[in-house]
Amino acid sequence: MADPFVAEIRVMPYNFAPRGWARCDGQLMPISQNTALFSLLGTSFGGDGRSTFALPDLRDSFAMGAGDGPGLSQRDLGERVGSATVALLASEMPAHSHALAAGVTPAATSPAGNVMAPTASGAKVYRAPGAATAMAAAAVSPAGASAPHANRQPYLGLMFCIALQGIFPPRSS
Repeated sequence: MADPFVAEIRVMPYNFAPRGWARCDGQLMPISQNTALFSLLGTSFGGDGRSTFALPDLRDSFAMGAGDGPGLSQRDLGERVGSATVALLASEMPAHSHALAAGVTPAATSPAGNVMAPTASGAKVYRAPGAATAMAAAAVSPAGASAPHANRQPYLGLMFCIALQGIFPPRSS
């Protein structure tokens, strides 16, 4: 593999980290054995900063550039944002409708607390415009179980690895 920069992250198609690389799985590393890497990462991804520091954890995540841009939020190095699942609120759902429930037995004298139904004579019941009367909650009921749903873009399982050894990256002036 070409000489990487220390702390360079690459996507690997293997099920192992090559020699000189480590999985980006959030593992704690001893500072005493990885001083160059610690000097670049610090505690941006975790660790106590005295004896350990953490590698980035890109499992079940997507890498995103730090900083900001026009119309974008500021993102700091090591900041974790987003969620793998989301439960929608009613205010976030697009406008839609559900089937209206109706009974088959003749209608009562008042629609309050009842569902729509035919009259005893079989005539259709329509209400003239005007003040509305609340119907039973079962007439049009909420749908859904309030369970979260997956909130992911299409993906392919690959492994992110970070270089433990290599060329120390020069700072640009």
